Amino acid sequence: MTASSNLEAAANAVAEDIASDVRGVLASKELDTLPHIKALRQRIDSKLAIARELAAEKSKLAAKKAREAANTANAYAHDEPWQIAGAALAVGVLVGLLLGRR
Repeated sequence: MTASSNLEAAANAVAEDIASDVRGVLASKELDTLPHIKALRQRIDSKLAIARELAAEKSKLAAKKAREAANTANAYAHDEPWQIAGAALAVGVLVGLLLGRR
């Protein structure tokens, strides 16, 4: 499972949890006697549907940006392999020096 699908699943799970909690509160038999509860339930359901759609869109956008960043890094690594190797060597030497001082 990819990070974007994990994020989307988590956002959907939170939205579903909130929806079920709100529906549980509004499903109370005591509230059925109030005239505005049906309209309130419909408004909440529609707003929760909008929230689910927005969460899914944000998740897809984040996944797209992550893919673009990964593709850019991959292209740079293929275009400039010696710079990447030099940077990795420099970091390795620095970590080695720091660990050697302990």
